[in-house]
This record gives sequence, structure tokens and C-alpha cells, in this order.
Amino acid sequence: MSNHSLNQATRDAAIRRMKQSVEDDHKLDVLIIGGGVTGAGIALDAASRGLNTAIVEAQDWASGTSSRSSKLVHGGLRYLEMLGFKLVHEALTERDRLVTTLAPHLVRPTPFLHPLKRPVIDRLFYGTGIALYDLLATLRPGGRAMPWHRHMSKRSLGKVFPDVNPAAAVGAIEYWDATVDDARLVTSLVRTAAAYGAQAASRVRVIGLHQDEMRHIEGVTLVDLETGEEFQARARTVISATGVWTETTQALASTSGLQVLASKGIHLAVPKDRIDGHRGLILRTATSVLFVIPWNRYWIIGTTDTPWTEDRTHPVPNERDIDYLLMEVNKALRAPLNREDVVGSWAGLRPLLQPRFKPGTRSAKVSREHAVAAPMPGFVAIAGGKLTTYRVMAKDAVDFALGTEAARKPSRTHRIPLVGAVDHGCAIMDARRFAVRHGLPSTVSDHLVRRYGAEVAELARLCESDPHAAKPLAHAPAYLRAEIMFAIHHEGALHLDDLMHRRTRISFEYPKLGAQAVEEIADIAQAELGWSPARRATETAAYLASAATYLLAIEQPNDDAAARARAASAATTK
Repeated sequence: MSNHSLNQATRDAAIRRMKQSVEDDHKLDVLIIGGGVTGAGIALDAASRGLNTAIVEAQDWASGTSSRSSKLVHGGLRYLEMLGFKLVHEALTERDRLVTTLAPHLVRPTPFLHPLKRPVIDRLFYGTGIALYDLLATLRPGGRAMPWHRHMSKRSLGKVFPDVNPAAAVGAIEYWDATVDDARLVTSLVRTAAAYGAQAASRVRVIGLHQDEMRHIEGVTLVDLETGEEFQARARTVISATGVWTETTQALASTSGLQVLASKGIHLAVPKDRIDGHRGLILRTATSVLFVIPWNRYWIIGTTDTPWTEDRTHPVPNERDIDYLLMEVNKALRAPLNREDVVGSWAGLRPLLQPRFKPGTRSAKVSREHAVAAPMPGFVAIAGGKLTTYRVMAKDAVDFALGTEAARKPSRTHRIPLVGAVDHGCAIMDARRFAVRHGLPSTVSDHLVRRYGAEVAELARLCESDPHAAKPLAHAPAYLRAEIMFAIHHEGALHLDDLMHRRTRISFEYPKLGAQAVEEIADIAQAELGWSPARRATETAAYLASAATYLLAIEQPNDDAAARARAASAATTK
């Protein structure tokens, strides 16, 4: 393994390497389009097999669906009702692999409560399903990674979750899944892929696919969105992992293949002290499943499942979505929440496979299984699936691309820890010493371990060279100034938007998308990225304008009005 840092210099080097690929002796083996969790997983899988690999993303890493999920790593309990035993077992195996080996610093076991409304029927029905869920997890190689489920009385439920409405449950079943910062998982995957030699460049868009005389895809035309420069790259195989943009990418080759539905799911962030509880909740609604998820200093409440036909780059919740979630969660709570309790929100688009010959299928009925296809020689597309099973999707995509050669170059990612995952116990001690040395509360050490694992040592080095870096941000004190510096030098952040939305989660953890913290973060970015005063002003104005359009959009009654409000407001701020 080599350097696992992502920054402006490594991005420039990756673009130079892609330009060199037009020469036959420098041709890439694999070029991946899409820097979400699937594309990042493919990059790691391919590079760790020894393939000459590059990955490009038109926006920032994880800027689409992969930073806007429920933050869950789970088996998909509800798929048991659809008899999806194989899918659930596969997801549980991947969940436990992430918890134990691949990313124990990022993926954390989390207990959930399934409240019961009927004392006998619900215990039998849901108890059987959750017992099967646990059994499927036990069948993985290496045994169990999570505690077994247990039944709880109404009294016991009240002790561990005092704010459950007594009229809403006669007891509960406790079971375990896991939570993760999805954007950090993706960045860690890209960085680990880079350490295995993958060339990684964000803000690079593919605008064309090249065919040879046999209609075999042999390369791409790209544009560096930071400079506007167009250039060519050649690869033996191009893999599209573009999620809800799958059909758009396929259209570059004037072909069709996989069809994908965009299903919108929204989430709300509520401060932890607003709900008195010590577990997560899984609740049944008339149309779906609702989660109340403990996540750092907040509760995440979600999700919805509705078709989205507007701009896929900027999905937003609307007023009706938010009111629906609050209405449903309030049925289970002793003290109801209101709009003033919501600190932040986000919307993501699930890339659900469209069943062949059934163009009108509702998104809630579409399986979450993935599919790999070759719309034309040299071009592979993958879609579907979910965050938990990204590694299996990546393996399948690379196996498909390699064909018979896959047997000689098998996947290794089931045993490759992501950057920061090694020496997790040492990382905990390093973080505690760091907090004591700089006079920071113990909550800081837990925060750092959850986000950086063994790389806490690198943060400590940053603070040794600049003691001011150990100070919390004035208007987002859960984060240190060093974290902004680390994001720029090691995690590929290029813009203020990257820092606010994905390297930190300030945009939904603090009011008004963290607007008060923008100036200090822009100051750090200006110093670390070498921005001119004009560039700093442009970045700041662009973020604040985007935040304003978002806040206007979520007040609208439906998707069409929200999309129009955002577009109209954005036009007036240019």
C-alpha cells in the first residue's frame, strides 16, 4: 500500500495519469464512473486485485445518495416479510464484517426496540421474524458479532426508553443493527483504494464514451470541472456506478440497459435531549417502516418512500414530508415533537431497479437486490442494492468485467480493513490522551475515534504543529479546527460545500445548515487551500445562497413546488 491521502496534489496527479492512458502502454484496466459507495467499493476491489484503476466523480465523493441515507448498516428486517432470506443473510454477513474487520471505527453496533401493540400476536409474529433475523446472522462465517435479541415487558421498555407513549406499546423486542456516517465510509473507501494505487479525481465529469470500429467501448471524454479542461482517457473496461443517474450514463453510449427508479427518502435530525431514550426505535406505519436512530448528539427520524421526478442532483424534503414524519413518530412518543425541534433535514434518492417489462411498478415494491449488465462490450453498469452490501456489489461488478480472468484475480476486500480501522484499541487510548493534553472534554475523544479511528494520531500531529488547531469551532463546537485541516489535506475536500455537508455534518447538525460556522471554516480553507480573498468570498456566498434556497424549498407543500422554489431562488442569487 502507498499514500492514502486525497488532496489537490493527488487529484492533479490522478488526472495526469488518466491523460497518459491514451498511450497503449499506459491504458487503464478499469475506469469507474461514480464516486458513491458502490463506485468507491469497485475502485478498492479492482485496485486491490492489482488492476490499473481510476475513479472519477462529477461532484464530491458521496455527494449523491451515499451521503443522504439513514446512516444504517443493517440486514433489512422488513425483507423477511418478502421471503428475501438470501438477501437478508448476505446483508447481515456484510454488516458484521464491517463491524468486526473492515471498519469497526466507523460502523457501530446499535440496539433497536420494536414496540409491540398486541401482547400475544405481536410477540409471536414479530418475535419469530426477529429470531430468524438473528439466526441468519449466526450463519455467517466466524459466528455472531452482535448480541441476541430479547423480549421486554412494558415496564422494562419504560426504563430504557422513558419517552415511549405508554398507550403505544405493551412491551418490545430489542435487537441489534449498526449505524455509520455514510459519507465518511465512502471517503475511507476511496482513500483505501488510492493506497492500493487507484487514481481518484472528484469534480471530473464524463461527457462521452468512445467506441472502436467494433462498437467496443475503449475510453471516455472527461472535463475537469475545476478548470474546464477537456481530456481523454482509455480503459479496457468502463464501469458505471452512477445510481439514479444510471440511464443518463448509459445514454452517453447511445444505448439502454438497466432501468432505475428514483425513490425519495427524507430524514430529520432532532437534538438528543429532546427524546428521553437509550435505544433506537423501529416503528410500523401504514405504508412503510419508520426509524428513530441514535446518532451522535442527535436522533435521526426517517424515512419516506415516494417517487421523485425532479432534478436528481438536488432532492429536498417538502413541508408535507416533514409533517408526515413528525405525525408518525409522535404516535409513539409521550411528548410530541414539532417543527421547532427539527435542527436539520435531508433527502436522498434510492436507486431502485425497475423490473423488466413492468415500467409502472411502484418503488416500494421494487427489490433492493442489485444487477450488473453489459449494455455493450467494454461497458459495465451496476445498479440497485444498498449501502450495507456495497462490497458484494463491487465484487460482482469487477468479476463481471474480468470474466474468466476473475478466477485468477479473486476479490480480496472481505479481509482488507479501511484506512483508520487497524489498532482500534490503541486509537481509543490515543484519543483520550489527546483530549487530556488539550484540555478537551471526554466527549471529544469518543467523537474522534468514531470518525478517524487510528488516524487520531495524525490529528494529534496537526495540533502539535499548530496548537490553535486543537480548538473547537466557535459555532460548531462538536468539531475541531484540525478536522477541517485534515479534511483538506487527507480527505480530498476542495470546496466549502464539501466541508459543511460531507467531511463534517455541520449542515444538518446545526441550525440553518450551519450558517454561523461558515466564516471560520472559510478562513481555515482559505489558509489551507491557498484561496484568494475573492475565491473565499465566492465560496462563502455560494454556500449561504445554497442554504437559503434549501430552507425556502422545505417550506413548500410538495416536490414540484419545492423544486421550483429552489430553482427560482438559486437564479436570483447568481
